[in-house]
Amino acid sequence: MASGWNMDDLSPDARDVFARTWTDDRPWEFLTQLTAVGNRMAGGEGDRRASSLVADAFVDAGAQHVEFDTFEMAHWSRGQTTLELTAPDERSFEAIALPYAPAADVSGPLVDVGYGTPSEIDEHDVNGAIAVASTTTPSGGRFIHRIEKFNYAIESGAVGFVFVNHIPGQLPPTGALRYDEEALAPAVGVSKETGSWLAEYASRDGTARLTVDAATEPGESRNVEGHVGPDTEREVVFCAHFDAHDIAEGALDNGCGITTVATAVRLLAAMDLDLGVRVVGVGAEELGLTGAEHLVNRLDLDRVATVVNVDGAGRFRDLVAMTHTSEATAEVASRVADETRHPIRVDETPHPFSDQWPFVRAGIPALQLHSDSGERGRGWGHTHADTRDKVDDRNIREHAMLAALLVRELATAAANDEIPGLDDDELATAFRQADFEKGMKAAGIWPGGWE
Repeated sequence: MASGWNMDDLSPDARDVFARTWTDDRPWEFLTQLTAVGNRMAGGEGDRRASSLVADAFVDAGAQHVEFDTFEMAHWSRGQTTLELTAPDERSFEAIALPYAPAADVSGPLVDVGYGTPSEIDEHDVNGAIAVASTTTPSGGRFIHRIEKFNYAIESGAVGFVFVNHIPGQLPPTGALRYDEEALAPAVGVSKETGSWLAEYASRDGTARLTVDAATEPGESRNVEGHVGPDTEREVVFCAHFDAHDIAEGALDNGCGITTVATAVRLLAAMDLDLGVRVVGVGAEELGLTGAEHLVNRLDLDRVATVVNVDGAGRFRDLVAMTHTSEATAEVASRVADETRHPIRVDETPHPFSDQWPFVRAGIPALQLHSDSGERGRGWGHTHADTRDKVDDRNIREHAMLAALLVRELATAAANDEIPGLDDDELATAFRQADFEKGMKAAGIWPGGWE
């Protein structure tokens, strides 16, 4: 791999930009503007306002050729939702519909499926039932995503689904049920406190009625694209999504991520890079990675050396580099951690639930930059509590510097032909070994070529 380096390898201008980043007010100002938009659900007015803020931030940071790239997507909007216990008592509970839930009115017995893993669902008779599952998953294994739980429950015969937050505080969670299309059955999020009642009623053969008023209609969103570095035949894609769910400000998910990218762009623009970098603010991630899918379909993938997706960085203290089976990107992440003496935890386990997935599926090696609180699950994310006051912008500034160095080193390694593409058979094996096949097939996202 490429030889080691230190900060003295940077030009005086680049070192100056790094030094000023420690106290730069612009990341906090950008995050403030973004979260003040409020509802940034893809396809709505807030989505368009947010994309304009991202474009302005890219230009201000020194990106060239900044432009919007519009794409079609399935726009979902919510109406009223009700969750009513019909036996053994009659009472109602607060609930919010999950995106891509169809308009529906269903009734059935409540069945508590615990964490909602496929194996737990197999242990219960959910046919004709409303399945009740936690947002978290058992310790000791990988995190089972909401999309897997919901779609496997519906495939197993459930007529409805209740997603119970494991975090206290009267915080019903949200999150899409399918990738860019309406689901086959309704689902709602409820608080931990409500979930406790539902589990008790399920143990007493309780029944419930779930009604959802919602609509899925043709809509559009847009990516924001720019360029830093030289014009080269191959390039690095450096991206983060800027959309968020409609129930909160989306400060942590993914205001921190897009702010990290905008801050890193200023650093990259001052560096000498061996490959050009396409910087992208991605739209409609929360509704099915639609912006990333559009980007992958539009680009000449033979030119894409690697992708760095910032989804989750900037939230908490230490950076996590998720390498999605790529030994080469893992080596770069470890080297940058060693030579900066800043911890970066490397996780090679792949997953299909963020914007690197369409690239990884196409064989492009990737890093997803994340950060963990140490707690299992999303924490404040996907709830009303995902607000700006939860953010420590010191993490954003530091992660932006690390992200810029990671992109620089990946560009150098790729220019030296040291970042090989992913092997399709090895990738499929890795997903099977991580026990993704059942859940991804139920959700309709298991690649056809992996059969």
